[in-house]
Amino acid sequence: MSLKYTCPGCGTPLGYEGLCWKCKSEQERKAALAWTPEQIAEKQRNLIQNIQRLADMEDPEFADFWQLLGYHDAITPEIQRVALAAEVFWPCEIYDHAPADVRDGLIHALLSAEYSSAASNLMSCLAMQGDDKAMETLLELERNPRPWRKGLYVDPSSYAQIGGWTFDKEGQKIQLNFDTCYPMVKGTAGEKSPVRIGRAREDTCPHCGGRMVDMLVLDGRDERLKFLGLDGILTATCCPSCVGFLKGPAFNSFTLDGGVEVFPSELFDGAEKTDCYVSPEDYKALTENPFVLDKTPAPLFYGAACQDVNTIGGFANWVQDAEYTICPHCGKPMKYLAQIQWDTVFDCAEGTLYVEFCPDCQIVSMQHQQT
Repeated sequence: MSLKYTCPGCGTPLGYEGLCWKCKSEQERKAALAWTPEQIAEKQRNLIQNIQRLADMEDPEFADFWQLLGYHDAITPEIQRVALAAEVFWPCEIYDHAPADVRDGLIHALLSAEYSSAASNLMSCLAMQGDDKAMETLLELERNPRPWRKGLYVDPSSYAQIGGWTFDKEGQKIQLNFDTCYPMVKGTAGEKSPVRIGRAREDTCPHCGGRMVDMLVLDGRDERLKFLGLDGILTATCCPSCVGFLKGPAFNSFTLDGGVEVFPSELFDGAEKTDCYVSPEDYKALTENPFVLDKTPAPLFYGAACQDVNTIGGFANWVQDAEYTICPHCGKPMKYLAQIQWDTVFDCAEGTLYVEFCPDCQIVSMQHQQT
């Protein structure tokens, strides 16, 4: 069945007149990135005056918040103080690196909480604030749980992961993400890039028979990627069809000269074989996509602010909960490296691939989330 309309931006067939969701998202992002200092100040004033509206995702203040944070890193201490006074504790990202007085207010509210739902929100906010006193508070609550802990599924150390860090049993802080973020953007034909999404391979998946793909190939020697601490090449390899159906993440080890060893995996249902759901046309689109590493960094929440952006570093846009894989070799949590939105690299795909790695053991994990 042919559709009546096509997107004027990219030519995608549509059942309605106007832009497809990807072109509309790109249009809105470009408009927000072009805000003048005066427009940013006006958005900030409006958010302060209407801070309670953050609770409704349909209100324009919700979109303004994410655009201020993700595209301009423009959530001020004044906004954070107003949010605290109004007891606005969602989205928790509003408290990212909040000043000491706001942190102390969050701690007081958390230690006064009676119910698990309130404690859950407040621990998420404190995780985003993220300083040493915030960690000391969550560590104390892990060691000496309050009654509301029985109503939660995970410990405070897991809530800390929302802020991109956690702590071990000895109380040592562990950083789980990087303080630099680079977007992947559409390049020109033949443009060289130290990061590539989707490189074709000849070997096949033992579960579905489809071709394996180097989902991410990254050369840490590029000046833009020095923050990763990789003196060579990292390669993340998986089956794009099966990675969402595995019992746990997909793993591989990598060598800095570009070598890869894919670890054995199991399907979540225990079966040995399954169908391949990625067509030859999809493989072609995936392995010939135009994405290159941007020339300049973006704010840390750039990738968390929208659902159509691939990023290296910073914060992820977790479809479900923040999930940091445990390294199968050393048992420590891995560091978040990249996100790849599947429908940016081939049509009709859903969800996001999150790439993490253990720099000590040179092991990569890839996990899939979708609604």
